Amino acid sequence: MLQLIRSTLCALFALAFSALGSAADWRDYGGTPDQSKYVVLNDITKDNVDQLEIAWIYPTSDERAYQFNPIIVDDVMYVLAKESSLVAIDLKTRKELWIHANLRGITNRGINYWESPDRKDRRLLFTLEDTLQAIDARTGKSILSFGKQGVVDLREGLGRDPKTIRRVRSNTPGRIFEDLLLLGSSPGEGYFSAPGHIRAYNVVTGALVWTFHTIPQPGEFGYDTWPKDAWKYVGGVNVWGEITLDEKRGIAYFPVGSPTYDYYGADRHGMNLFSDCLLALDARTGKRLWHFQMVHHDLWDYDPTAAPQLLTVRKDGKTIDAVAQATKQGFVFVFDRVTGEPVWPIEERPVPKSEVPGEAAWPTQPFSLLEPTARQSVEPDDLTPFFISDAERAEWKARIEKARAGLFTPPSLSELAVLPGAVGGTNWGNTAADPARGILYLLNQDFPSFYKLIPLEDGDSGFGRLFGPPDPATLKRGAASYKQHCAVCHGEDRSGTPAAPSLVEVGTRIGFPQLRRTVLYGMGRMPPIGHIADEEISAILKFLGGGARPIRPGADPTEKVELPDGPVVASGGAPRVAPAPSATPNETPSYPEGVAAPAQRYFTDYGLGYPYLLAPPWSTIIAYDLNRGVIKWKKPLGQDRDAAREGGVGTGVPRGAQRQGMIVTSTGIVFSTARDGRFYAFDADTGDVLWSAELPMSTEGLPAIYELDGRHHIVVNATTPLTFGLNSREGGIGSAAPLGKGGYVVFALPKKL
Repeated sequence: MLQLIRSTLCALFALAFSALGSAADWRDYGGTPDQSKYVVLNDITKDNVDQLEIAWIYPTSDERAYQFNPIIVDDVMYVLAKESSLVAIDLKTRKELWIHANLRGITNRGINYWESPDRKDRRLLFTLEDTLQAIDARTGKSILSFGKQGVVDLREGLGRDPKTIRRVRSNTPGRIFEDLLLLGSSPGEGYFSAPGHIRAYNVVTGALVWTFHTIPQPGEFGYDTWPKDAWKYVGGVNVWGEITLDEKRGIAYFPVGSPTYDYYGADRHGMNLFSDCLLALDARTGKRLWHFQMVHHDLWDYDPTAAPQLLTVRKDGKTIDAVAQATKQGFVFVFDRVTGEPVWPIEERPVPKSEVPGEAAWPTQPFSLLEPTARQSVEPDDLTPFFISDAERAEWKARIEKARAGLFTPPSLSELAVLPGAVGGTNWGNTAADPARGILYLLNQDFPSFYKLIPLEDGDSGFGRLFGPPDPATLKRGAASYKQHCAVCHGEDRSGTPAAPSLVEVGTRIGFPQLRRTVLYGMGRMPPIGHIADEEISAILKFLGGGARPIRPGADPTEKVELPDGPVVASGGAPRVAPAPSATPNETPSYPEGVAAPAQRYFTDYGLGYPYLLAPPWSTIIAYDLNRGVIKWKKPLGQDRDAAREGGVGTGVPRGAQRQGMIVTSTGIVFSTARDGRFYAFDADTGDVLWSAELPMSTEGLPAIYELDGRHHIVVNATTPLTFGLNSREGGIGSAAPLGKGGYVVFALPKKL
């Protein structure tokens, strides 16, 4: 009876939130504009959730690993499958309605759906490489009236020569509001990358409606938080994470990323607004309403990426419509969503100075006084009880004791041990909420990074001569770049591993354009590498056997495209009106005249080669009661298989929360994917595991839910090899044999007879 009363009250509260979904459809990335992943239902309860079973599977028919969050509208599900093709599936018949093939370079985490008020115009919007495109949701064909012959070039309008912009589209889709698409970007993390200005496009015409300069220009608020003319050469400050919308108020909330270069900022002295901010904009006009900067002058790549969560908080006798932002560094910041005033206290604290020549770290940083969700220090006595010998333990203790350490300690020329690291804390996909009750759910991973800055060689600006026969210096540089970026997956000797194929002599079979697209935009299991320069990609290609003939950027004549089986209606997206600008810029980027450029620039990798170094749990799921400002419960997320063999219980999984997502139900269940290849149902009140199921493959990305004929169905994208499990301790990525073929796995309760 108590459960029934609770479910009824929660359902009534939820109906007051116009943005919340009924679970009939999953119309956008994250389900609804508020990104709560909260659904009102009554058929799946705590009492029967253990009866969930696989109702059906849509196979992707390839070996790619997708992060795609399905879109579900009017009993049609749109997925990415069949060698990066968009596929429309009739959920009643489970048959393919259409296939738009060969969309390599598409936004791989999801797409956006929009329809006109009369529903005569229904379209899917997405970025494809560095363009924005639209296709008809009913036919699957490109809409050529959108933009210029179906294409909007996203490199235009950023205040830079489009020919110097190497990448700008984001892997995360934008957010639909009325007839606008609010769009972020992912321009890379190297020196002279493009600026990450936020833009809004008309969904019908493709016209640019407004732009918010995340790197302020002269006369704009925040310009004085940068050096003079920084807007001309600084990059990043982009929204590559998840955008949240208060649809009723017309306010959009953007978690804005860090400036480039991420780990050294001698050319960007100052606080650097609007980097690392939670930024509230008028969704119709792009006007700034308020902001809060969570990291000043970021030197740790601590940009927020997880969806801001909209909740009603009851505190000190007041009811507050709030927005909560969980961060990589393990903090939760909570604000009045209209005024930006903190709901829970935030304190500016002194932090260590930088030891690097030319650097000027900001003297203080904001600390949320709420309990951190992640461990925030690397301690010598916190080493893992698994896998390492006594001698290795002694070596690691000595190394950690010698290293600089501590939250917000700047990277330096000596080693820095930091936790959370580059992929620690809470990342994209990792937040959800029970909005009416003021409960925030988040995923967290404790994964350290070890940084050490090294000087960049003279002339290494990320650009240079790309083509011509390989020379000893280029091969040496290619070997070093391969070791840094590729060897962990493909093997030191290029022969491949269970996680990635052999690259021996692959350069003789592909050209520079194909390798560049794969590196910058990702493909299959491989995530994009945004901070790598074209010159470095070219050197890797030559190290892999390429370079026998020059191949200019653009269409690669050596690349064959085969159409998948099924009702293919189009291939390759909208045709380009003109060839894409050359990847080689007209001139090497440099600092504008009059800018005091740093005498020496520095670089570091992400320092992520130690997934099992610290004691578990390595990944957790957390319920945060924001009415009381306390963690309600915290449980391990997943179980590492290697640790289990040595007696480990409740260990979580290294990187176990990365690229995972949740669904919260009105019946008190939190569904979550995990990196161990299982799908979990947690009790929303206690955190106890109510049910779990093994997937045919592991998963990355967000699950979705829909209702059909009175039954709710949960869709899990299971297309990723199981990594960080079997044979994976040696500082990198391992892989377990899949239980089956990859596909979209649909769970439901058994049909009633």
